[in-house]
Amino acid sequence: MRPGEYLTVVLHQTRSPDNMGAVARVMANFGFSRLILSDPATYSFRGAERLAVKGDAVLDRMAVARDLPEALKDCVYAVGTTSRTQLKGRVALTPEEAVRKLAEESERGRVALVFGGEQRGMSDEELARCTDVLVIPTSDVQPSMNLAQSAAVLLYLCHRQGMETSAAAPVPEALQEGARLGTLNALSTRMREVMLKAEFLNPQAPEHVLNELELTLMRARLTQREAELWLTAFKHLGRAVARGTST
Repeated sequence: MRPGEYLTVVLHQTRSPDNMGAVARVMANFGFSRLILSDPATYSFRGAERLAVKGDAVLDRMAVARDLPEALKDCVYAVGTTSRTQLKGRVALTPEEAVRKLAEESERGRVALVFGGEQRGMSDEELARCTDVLVIPTSDVQPSMNLAQSAAVLLYLCHRQGMETSAAAPVPEALQEGARLGTLNALSTRMREVMLKAEFLNPQAPEHVLNELELTLMRARLTQREAELWLTAFKHLGRAVARGTST
């Protein structure tokens, strides 16, 4: 993996090509190259080049994902950004704390920094797809920050942490590859099916308990092999529960 690729920048439901270009420029400023658009609100990317001064290489390699789970599927850890201070069941990290965790987790695989759309940011459901959440403290005079401004603050901190070059080193054998969020998402889907059949979840509102279990899985720092074993185990449990309910 090339330097700068351990960190993925994800723009979720971004509306403005100007913001895409500005973020690409900031990424080039600090040596990062992996940009994914998640469920973009526009597919008219013309104009992004205008603000992506010397960030053309970032835009040329930019990928588009159908939704947030798809954008994060190859990552082992993700931090979602928000300006909200009131979060359901979450304690927001400071930018410095979040960047330290991104650096630590990057030793286990790819990590992601996720930015929400310009109008409404990220919902609680979308933030639940991220392992952690961060808030950039701002003045009450002007609490909201432009998307590119937020990216500049956080990517500068990532640069200071040395993340743009840390990818040149292989993952230490002792740490093993971390569980990819795509595998954990597949495990969560299987768990939901099995626990609904076993009547463990309330079929009218299964998300509350399921979201707590999903966060537990993400924070457990499972290896990819461990996550695959859990997935296989729940597949077998699903078949056993199905046999039991059919008799």
